[in-house]
Amino acid sequence: MLLALALDALGEPPAPLHPVVWMGHYLKWTRKRWRGETFRHQLAEGAAGWALGAGLAAGAGLVASRAPWAVQGALLKPLLARRALFAAVAEVGAALEQGDLPQARRLLSWHLVSRDTSELSAAEVAGAAIESLAENLSDSVIAPLLAYRVGGLPLAAAYRLSNTADAMWGYHTPELEYAGKTAARVDDLLNLAPARLTALCALLAAGGRGWRVWAQDRRKTTSPNAGHPMSVFAGALDIKLDKRGVYVLNAGGREPSPADLTRAVRLANGAFLIGVLGLLVKA
Repeated sequence: MLLALALDALGEPPAPLHPVVWMGHYLKWTRKRWRGETFRHQLAEGAAGWALGAGLAAGAGLVASRAPWAVQGALLKPLLARRALFAAVAEVGAALEQGDLPQARRLLSWHLVSRDTSELSAAEVAGAAIESLAENLSDSVIAPLLAYRVGGLPLAAAYRLSNTADAMWGYHTPELEYAGKTAARVDDLLNLAPARLTALCALLAAGGRGWRVWAQDRRKTTSPNAGHPMSVFAGALDIKLDKRGVYVLNAGGREPSPADLTRAVRLANGAFLIGVLGLLVKA
């Protein structure tokens, strides 16, 4: 685990060698072959596509788990993305600091969110970046590390396949409403513990600030998990996180500013260090 984190500081491996890129190719290939016309057929196709992908990922992880520890560490690294996440948030913050709102919107859309960012204000861009940082601190860092701690490379690989499938298939569109449902529900299940662990680590890193907002607002998001770390960040930073027409976390807080992205990354780093220390403790 420590080797994987050290390698993460060097950046991502080339796309042709990146396991998550391979997962994405598999998920795109599978989606092109869906032919279901009824919701039952679509549900079955999506469930089968997820199950086959998760099985292949877990099987590859099982084979890799027999390799020396250094090889295991090198293979665990692509399943998490701390440096890439923090760097993406920093890029959005730098664009906002320079007053380049169009660039900040573009970077936010490119790296962090799938929503339309073309009409977002500077405060909304900053808020969306902080929301993504909090959510992905769980999804892309704590969750794969926890999966590895519990079930080694097989579970970590199956988790990353499921999370990637949710990111690519988990949309309320006519084509994906039922086909992506299995991946979305499995991802929700697998992130129950990581999201709450991330929220706890963020609360500890913030010295307890944010617990009132967490207690009040953690269930306001459509996701059963994302609201936990996001509400802690909102409370700890004393900012309002407002996704138009969807939710408002810490409604009494001030609007986020570019400087808050730096503070959010600092908080995320603290939560990350606490989480890693906790995961390294033997039961």
